[in-house]
Amino acid sequence: MARWGAALLLFLLVPAVTPAGAPIKALIVDGQNNHDWKATTPVLKKFLEETKLFTVDVATSPPAKSDLSAFKPDFAAYRIIVLNYNGAPWPDATIHALTSHVRAGAGAVIYHAADNAFPESPEYNEMIALGGWGNRDEKSGPYMRLRDGKFVADMAPGRGGSHGMRHPFLVTVREPNHPTMKGLPNAWMHAQDELYDRLRGPVRNLTVLATAFSDPQTKGSGEHEPMLMTISYGKGRVFHTTLGHDLVAMKCVGFITTLQRGAEWAATGKVTQKVPPDFPTADKVSAREAP
Repeated sequence: MARWGAALLLFLLVPAVTPAGAPIKALIVDGQNNHDWKATTPVLKKFLEETKLFTVDVATSPPAKSDLSAFKPDFAAYRIIVLNYNGAPWPDATIHALTSHVRAGAGAVIYHAADNAFPESPEYNEMIALGGWGNRDEKSGPYMRLRDGKFVADMAPGRGGSHGMRHPFLVTVREPNHPTMKGLPNAWMHAQDELYDRLRGPVRNLTVLATAFSDPQTKGSGEHEPMLMTISYGKGRVFHTTLGHDLVAMKCVGFITTLQRGAEWAATGKVTQKVPPDFPTADKVSAREAP
């Protein structure tokens, strides 16, 4: 009888789990960035939590020019890490803890300027596949160029990372059968944003999900540039979005949907979310009110 009583007590103490399973624990890392992380982190958190799939915590680093030696987020407590950081280098042990956690099977989301971070870290650059700025150049790895319908590595010399004028642009799906992209239109208009171009890096185990043409008329590269990507990193999965410079860009339903679906895929390897009815079309941007 005592054994049944103990079992009943344990049952009452354990939180109820929905039929779909317990929420996925996510951690957003911010604290330094050349972008407005104080504005964007709450929006990222809201978008992830409104799916009902995630519970989200935030780890904020000390500010610029501070001692980062004690900055050691508990990455191992989370199934997915969302990077909204672009600032001073972390201690080697902290970078290694992040990349080792992902390599062991966790998920990661690389959001916009997080692909500018840690140019000197081979582990981080392999995890994100492509990055920009931070003195990246041909020594950092190739550009990825679309040639005859396929992506090829281009080792031409040149800087890593640039963008032209902010403007709305067409995003073209290149992997329609990937779980993140399945059901989306083949092309859709994205709200005014920075169109990252000339990114370069190790490009190991990289799949380009979607591109945008970086038009020379807007001071772009003249190439179809990777916008949404996935990377297999050890046993882990990485979703890399270059979109979402500011709140204007983040209101785009295309950004919101691909962020939510990409995060679910990175965490679980599948996508259960349906494409929303207000998803943009090839000739019309669709935006929601600011959170």
